Amino acid sequence: MASDGDALTGLWFEGQTHYASTMTGTEQETDLSVFSQTATWLDIYFNGRDPGFMPPLHFTGSLFRQAVWELLLTIPYGETTTYGALAKRIAAKTDKPVPAAQAVGGAVAHNPISLIVPCHRVIGADSSLTGYAGGLDKKRWLLALEQSHT
Repeated sequence: MASDGDALTGLWFEGQTHYASTMTGTEQETDLSVFSQTATWLDIYFNGRDPGFMPPLHFTGSLFRQAVWELLLTIPYGETTTYGALAKRIAAKTDKPVPAAQAVGGAVAHNPISLIVPCHRVIGADSSLTGYAGGLDKKRWLLALEQSHT
């Protein structure tokens, strides 16, 4: 976990792609309220329930990536969406042309707050489990966890 002192800025699986991407190297271990809230969220989630709350989050990235990450937060527990559907929602929200699904995929892949910002709920247009920075085995397991409790 990483924080700016007030909000969560990073949450990763050990060794995942883009691991610790929001950390600067000047971090220190600190007992913060946001870490306690995040630990509670994770306990509830891994016990197979929708936590029903969100610890404070702070995104750092391009405006496009931040827009994609905000949309990820709207995908309900136990449901999935596609990269293409997210691209269409971005276009509708910004009044710009529909970005390529691959561009959305790149933003999803760089999500620095795994699990809580549910990038594992994004699948391919053919329902395939394409890409996941934490590994497809984890994506499959997380989706199965959510499906078994909805």
